Amino acid sequence: MTDYKATLNLPDTEFPMRGNLAKREPDMLKKWQDMGLYQKIREISAGRPTFVLHDGPPYANGNIHLGHAVNKVLKDIIVKSKTLSGFDAPYVPGWDCHGLPIEHKVEVTHGKNMGADKTRELCRSYAHEQIEGQKNDFIRLGVFGDWANPYKTMDFANEAGEIRALGKMVEGGYVFKGLKPVNWCFDCGSALAEAEVEYADKKSSAIDVAFECTAADKLAAAFGLSALDKPAFSVIWTTTPWTIPANQAMNVHPEFEYALVDVGDRFLLLAAELVESCLQRYELQGHIVAKTMGATLEHIAFKHPLYDRESPIYLADYVALDAGTGIVHSSPAYGVDDFVTCRSYGMEFDQILSLVKADGVYIDDLEDFGGLSIWDANPKIVEKLQEKQRLLTHKTITHSYMHCWRHKTPLIYRATAQWFVGMDKQPESGTTLRESALDAIEKTQFVPGWGKPRLHSMIANRPDWCISRQRNWGVPIPFFLNKETGELHEDTVALIEQVALRVEQEGIEAWFKLDSAELLGDDADQYDKVTDTLDVWFDSGTTHWHVMRGSHPMGHDSGPRADLYLEGSDQHRGWFHSSLLTGCAIDGHAPYKELLTHGFTVDEKGYKMSKSLGNTVVPQEVTDTLGADILRLWVASTDYSGEMAVSKQILQRTADSYRRIRNTSRFLLANLNGFDPVTDLVAPENMLALDRWAVDATARLQEKVKESYASYRFLDVYQQVHHFCVQELGGFYLDIIKDRQYTTKADSLVRHSCQTALYHIAQALTRWIAPILSFTAEEIYAALPGQGKSESIFFETWYEGLFELDADVAFDRDYWVRIFAVKSAVNKVLEEARNEKLVKASLSTEATLYVNDSIMADLQQLGDELRFVLITSEAALKPLSEAEAARETELDGMKVALKASEHVKCERCWHHREDVGAHADHPELCNRCVDNVYGVGEARKFA
Repeated sequence: MTDYKATLNLPDTEFPMRGNLAKREPDMLKKWQDMGLYQKIREISAGRPTFVLHDGPPYANGNIHLGHAVNKVLKDIIVKSKTLSGFDAPYVPGWDCHGLPIEHKVEVTHGKNMGADKTRELCRSYAHEQIEGQKNDFIRLGVFGDWANPYKTMDFANEAGEIRALGKMVEGGYVFKGLKPVNWCFDCGSALAEAEVEYADKKSSAIDVAFECTAADKLAAAFGLSALDKPAFSVIWTTTPWTIPANQAMNVHPEFEYALVDVGDRFLLLAAELVESCLQRYELQGHIVAKTMGATLEHIAFKHPLYDRESPIYLADYVALDAGTGIVHSSPAYGVDDFVTCRSYGMEFDQILSLVKADGVYIDDLEDFGGLSIWDANPKIVEKLQEKQRLLTHKTITHSYMHCWRHKTPLIYRATAQWFVGMDKQPESGTTLRESALDAIEKTQFVPGWGKPRLHSMIANRPDWCISRQRNWGVPIPFFLNKETGELHEDTVALIEQVALRVEQEGIEAWFKLDSAELLGDDADQYDKVTDTLDVWFDSGTTHWHVMRGSHPMGHDSGPRADLYLEGSDQHRGWFHSSLLTGCAIDGHAPYKELLTHGFTVDEKGYKMSKSLGNTVVPQEVTDTLGADILRLWVASTDYSGEMAVSKQILQRTADSYRRIRNTSRFLLANLNGFDPVTDLVAPENMLALDRWAVDATARLQEKVKESYASYRFLDVYQQVHHFCVQELGGFYLDIIKDRQYTTKADSLVRHSCQTALYHIAQALTRWIAPILSFTAEEIYAALPGQGKSESIFFETWYEGLFELDADVAFDRDYWVRIFAVKSAVNKVLEEARNEKLVKASLSTEATLYVNDSIMADLQQLGDELRFVLITSEAALKPLSEAEAARETELDGMKVALKASEHVKCERCWHHREDVGAHADHPELCNRCVDNVYGVGEARKFA
């Protein structure tokens, strides 16, 4: 028997079947680094339209987690796809470097008794160290960026720029000093931002307290009574007994109905709707004497239950009936709603009782409780109320309560002198910050759309922004306050610039070591130097100012406005939020055109990841085992608009999908063996009909892929590309062309036509996957045939060598869709026959298709080449009316009869043909193979 293997065009490529990504990717990273890939992309892209994705800086503390990986990979996919789309799309990664977590870490490591200067020195050093570790992990993920020159909020230029941004907001009239309740952590010794607050269960004392009325005649009149014949008490319910000493008022809702309830020895004032539940809770019997609306109770005075002062009734819309008594006790120093209501009734700042110090201890001269922590004082206050016969009931409850995200300890609202950005303060422009920000939201695009109402609601309802903190490691608020008036120095804006110039040279340390006389001269003794630092959200929230138009200039002719901000959904109240407010205050518009939000990672059951549950997925472990491209593909193949489920099993399934794409690419490359696009590329009009369709299908898919990337629908990209590999290519085109590719003459038109299509498909496919499977795409691109290629796939744009079928071509798109349906139906029948042991391989089978007139007309156009489409040795056509024992198919209008061929198998092409052995010199070959090996080669028209 002659070995004809050498006469076949067998596939061959150095592109391996196994990705071995964990081992191969680091070598690729080194290659990119050695060639200066990112900078070369910048050089190649110079002069193109710009697309700026501004990086929301991760915090420089700890190793990166899966959420970091998701965020950076999504950004990288966008930047790379924009580069492929012909944009100059720089990516400057950044880090948030100041703030409490770093200072806390340093204090834990080195102790709390260091000087402020030493603390700042160690914090800066620690942040540098953390950035290097995180940077290496981000690079390992294949994220392209200016890693040699990232931005850091602690860079001197950025610290100075942040101070200048503050100066701009002062100049605009947005910044003021005031006394307001803010989230306060005793362990931090500082106010906290909303984003630094989390909720956890807490046990608290729930008490009902009676306040005796000191204006019985007014209370009687409010209820339409001539007089009261016994004492009357307003009853409040609270879960914070420690706030009772600071009580200064009570609130009722003007539109709720209130009842005067006779319980024997006294009257109780309660919301009418809650009388029954309250009496049951107090174990009292009673009846309602009269009712009135809350509005009639305004200004009626009651006596504080512990001290000799009055607590008047004020009206407030925030009072609710879901619990308690319908009457809320008001301590304006320790509640935002209380503060707002009391201020609206004319209470001055200096009249507000602030009894709790920064460490959670009452002021020393507070009667009965001075020097006690508020938590220790809680039971003593309950005892004192019991002693004074003002306690109606007391029990312990468990409820959700705000905690410090860092210390996990309970927080309080605490009125302190802080610096604020006013949401409704009338600036020089005439438009309040709230109005400007809400208008900017309307002009911003949101992906997904639910982000818009979420951010709108937050801005519409948020209080003034407290921007001051009492910490060492932060950008200073460089103000000078007049010791007598408490007012800002009249030259504050100019002084801020002088401070910024010094910080630009020496960092924030320049302010803390500054002698006031250096700037104020002889007036220095008249002013206090402010020691507060800025909220860390002000750091990152002003990067559009001190990074995009400062240390790393980016933007458009219209100004430093990013095309896109992309972060997790928590940043609606974080970076998106602070950037919006500072952008509107400084520039009058948002610093971004579009906001993209992604969800958080959970395990495959939807549970939040935690080490205690053992369900965490560590990105470093994934890259070390499966490879970064698998992690990147998981990100792209997951709907990021909601929670993103991941587990080892899910990643393994992702690896299976990756193998399909890799194996398809390998097939394309292997069958381009010997192909030179310079000499062998076939013009579209000379290509076979099936090959032209394959290129057309690729061209149409490329438009969908481009549109999906443009609208950030990466799941669609994955699904479209994967489906193309599985269905149009693996399930149809590549399956059909194997015979022609392997058995026809190596340099024949019919083979080069096929290779031309494979070349076009490979060029396009490589670009489609490059933003997602960056390492693999670079590996494929290097294996593509042809001279004069770019040094990297990332220097390319979308492939322009594709073409679409003319509308009037005989074998149009719809035709091949119908042929695909026929082939799919026959394949299923073949599979059934193989399972029944009626036939063996597809090529050992003869098929007779019984079809209706419409299908007949389609299939007859293929002539003898129908057998190559069906991959059977024979393919006959007969009218559907003649079908008797034929098998039913899933395609209406077609039945199929199959039988094992009785002819001899050709040892070269494996087709069973009657003409095998017809050529005496080559008894083992069919005539077609004889012609392909020794003659001019077979002719094909269609497939």
